[in-house]
Amino acid sequence: MTNDLHGPLSAYAERMHATIGDRHHVASPLGAWLLLAVSAATTGAGPATGPDTAGPDAAGPDTAGPDTAGPDTAGPDAAAEALAAALGTDLVGAAEVARMLLDAPHPLVASATALWLRAVRGVDEPAGWRATLPATTEVGPLPDQAGLDAWAREHTDGLIETFPLKVRPDVVFALASALATRISWAAPFDVTDARALGPGSAWAGDLRQTLRSPGHGHQGAIVTTDRAGDVIVHTARAQETDGAGLVVLSVAAAPHVPAADVLATAYRLSVGAADGAPPAGRRSLFDLPLGETPLWTLREERVRTRARDGREERHQAVLPCWSARSEHDLTAETLGFEAAVGTLARALDQPVQSFEAGQVAMARYGRYGFEAAAVTGMFGTVSLPPEGVARTAELRFGHPYAVVAVATDSRADGTTGPWHGVPVFSAWVSEPEEPSDAEG
Repeated sequence: MTNDLHGPLSAYAERMHATIGDRHHVASPLGAWLLLAVSAATTGAGPATGPDTAGPDAAGPDTAGPDTAGPDTAGPDAAAEALAAALGTDLVGAAEVARMLLDAPHPLVASATALWLRAVRGVDEPAGWRATLPATTEVGPLPDQAGLDAWAREHTDGLIETFPLKVRPDVVFALASALATRISWAAPFDVTDARALGPGSAWAGDLRQTLRSPGHGHQGAIVTTDRAGDVIVHTARAQETDGAGLVVLSVAAAPHVPAADVLATAYRLSVGAADGAPPAGRRSLFDLPLGETPLWTLREERVRTRARDGREERHQAVLPCWSARSEHDLTAETLGFEAAVGTLARALDQPVQSFEAGQVAMARYGRYGFEAAAVTGMFGTVSLPPEGVARTAELRFGHPYAVVAVATDSRADGTTGPWHGVPVFSAWVSEPEEPSDAEG
């Protein structure tokens, strides 16, 4: 992830987690952001026809229902502006970042995107939008639900078994992203008694054992922050592959600090984590009083040390294993999917009145490693016809009737040959027979 992306992604993550709330969950703001950025790549490829992408035969925007406002109702410029606001950067820059990440995949983070279209108007026509997508983005016909679920499993190594949305006949196109990682720690955790979590921890009574950071290979710090006050930070690193790795930060604040503030602080502290840089605001342990707080206990002992001033600082961390599986509705206006669907609908020249967006994510954090995956999807949908009355006629040929066999003779150049429309055989059927076994 580039430094240019960190700011926009941190802001997006704050909005996304705010919509989720403070329940136990895992999410991938990057997965959602990448999907928006891929849709941003198509903004320059659409027809210059103005906001009415639905065409004269499409139902009006009010047919989407009271809970699903039609996307891009204010026109393409407004949709592009809203999409850029959600991404936190200009659309060209966002598309370039997505292309850079997706076309040069990380060895430890599997990534994939796909754009699927139902066989409707415009799909088979020459389309400039194809060239704007990342080279690795899969483009093809819209799969059925089994196909979407299979795509999710394939691109998350089985960590996500189902696609986050259910396909229906009114879905015109779908855009999806998948991210997955499964790593082993470079230095595995030790195991200790859960009472080490502290007398103030309710988990200490619920758990028997918990993790303790090893004597080397992990980092810890106490950091003063503007938004969350003093926080504790622990980082664990994955075993590297071809120089590529993964760093997982854990950040805790005082129990009364809102989850949104702690999450935002964790994103800010992750700047420089890939380089092993100490977080800004790190406090010296020699500036803190000895004893216990809700976040740490500090003791002092005489040791042999090579520290220049004879004062050595050590950090250990005690934290539990955890796992989570979450499903998230991404239709909130601040998350940008309404604008993305409107923008993509214009580029594809498809009639769209409403949209759906969602993400399913999972993660497991344990003694020996970490695994996580997320699949994000969005649908552009059309309004189905209103309910009415249907009559079905069962046509019964129960008495003598006529049969005529007519030839067709169409040519590749669009013309027809001399046989076209010529009745070749005709009959009057007055002696019916039982079907033979061979005829079924």
